[in-house]
Amino acid sequence: MLEHLRNLLQARRVDRDEAGASAVEYGLLVAGIAALIVAVVFLFGGMISDTFNDTCATIQADGQSTSNSCT
Repeated sequence: MLEHLRNLLQARRVDRDEAGASAVEYGLLVAGIAALIVAVVFLFGGMISDTFNDTCATIQADGQSTSNSCT
């Protein structure tokens, strides 16, 4: 009987250990995705900004803009 209780307690400890490991794995996954998003924004942010500025300049040159700026 005592051996059975020890086995049950040991099984619960193993479950807790695996739950902690999976939480760490999810944390690393989230950190990796966040780092990827930051890298993409820094790499392509200037190019996207230039594209919007070119579009704004084209619209203003055509005279179809009702305001003086594209902000």
